[in-house]
Amino acid sequence: MKFKKLHKNQYIMDLELLNLTNASGCVVCNQKFNLGDSVVLACGGWADNCAKLIHEHEAVFDTGTDSFIEKRYYYATR
Repeated sequence: MKFKKLHKNQYIMDLELLNLTNASGCVVCNQKFNLGDSVVLACGGWADNCAKLIHEHEAVFDTGTDSFIEKRYYYATR
């Protein structure tokens, strides 16, 4: 069985990470994270200009910067 190698900013939600982040949840879709969710540390158009954990399907991987960017922000700035 082959497993996909994760990027340095890509995580599988475990219990420790869930306890740290589930109070705020995903800032893009406003839903709580679940155990086993694939999440990424992504940049976006947030007021505090820092990267946040969001669901992987809400992000785009930019090969130019080697980082994940929130999907709507990425397409708005391109």
